[in-house]
Amino acid sequence: MRWRKGGASSAAFEPITFEPRSGGTSARRAGTVLGVSADPQQRAVEVRRSARRRRTVSAYREGDRTVVLIPARMSEAEEQRWVGVMLDKLAAQESRRTLGDAELTERAERLSDQYFGARARPRSVRWVTNQNTRWGSCTPAEGSIRLSHRLQGMPEYVVDYVLLHELAHLLVPGHGPRFWELLEAYPRTERARGYLEGVVAAERLPKVPAAREE
Repeated sequence: MRWRKGGASSAAFEPITFEPRSGGTSARRAGTVLGVSADPQQRAVEVRRSARRRRTVSAYREGDRTVVLIPARMSEAEEQRWVGVMLDKLAAQESRRTLGDAELTERAERLSDQYFGARARPRSVRWVTNQNTRWGSCTPAEGSIRLSHRLQGMPEYVVDYVLLHELAHLLVPGHGPRFWELLEAYPRTERARGYLEGVVAAERLPKVPAAREE
């Protein structure tokens, strides 16, 4: 699988184009479908099918909606799958505009207001580069939260989940039932956990040996 950027666009970010390596699919008439996505910013998603598009899937932002371009031959199941993939990739692309520590603190405060009734009030939130075996940590006595720099570039909903995880620890030290009850308020908890578990699993895969030079 190979990602590449497409041509110029009026969107704030260049479109992302993907070339799926999948098998045959059922034919379907070209058209447009408008719906609501699992996009962290809850943008409307417009899926545009094209008979001329043979192999690639592209996506870009257009105002307050996300446009996903797919081949007309894709099945509905494939459409749903690739729309999700493209939304995650766009979100990751946009989150590469790394928040500074002050902005990260403001983001944590907004999340606390939204999901925890403003009960978790961190004194500081910052990026650190010495956390390679965990995504975040906190010191409740100091009200400080630290996020691993490895989160930079991941979708916003994943960063928000880790922030909420550490904010919850300011209220509940351990990982007991009360802790997980707090995180249930965040609707993307399971999705974010699945994303991070996938990253960990990928990192553990054996490296492909280099081809031997003749």
